[in-house]
Amino acid sequence: MRIAEDRGGQIGRYLQAFAMLRSSGERVIVDGNCLSACTLVLGLIPRERMCATHRARFGFHAAWMPDDDGRPVTSRLGTEALWNIYPTPVRRWINRHGGLQRKMIYLEGNDLGGIVATCEPSTQRAQVRSERRLVTGSVRNQRASAASDRR
Repeated sequence: MRIAEDRGGQIGRYLQAFAMLRSSGERVIVDGNCLSACTLVLGLIPRERMCATHRARFGFHAAWMPDDDGRPVTSRLGTEALWNIYPTPVRRWINRHGGLQRKMIYLEGNDLGGIVATCEPSTQRAQVRSERRLVTGSVRNQRASAASDRR
């Protein structure tokens, strides 16, 4: 399974998709942006079944939902849910970079070391032959910046 250019969406949809992926036993390659709710992959897929290419970039921010006028309001409950799912090394990195706020922070490059294994070139080539992307219509077609179950 390859995750690439995933801008996130509703937390609930990602919890469901990653739970099914975890149960499948499939290996996951992160190859490009994995933003917002997509970052839940870090806490829901076992480390030994996931790797990141040199293009991988994880983007974290506080969860939000629209108010009655459609303006984004930080969701304390949604943010706590994200926080509780992230593994300890991810939480430490987030804390060192200001915590989960409205502004997106990016985990990539050398900072990924120790958090996500680097994909071996042979893994990447084999994956391309049988590529299947996580981003299905039910997840992809959500508004990009929302990260709450209530939208």
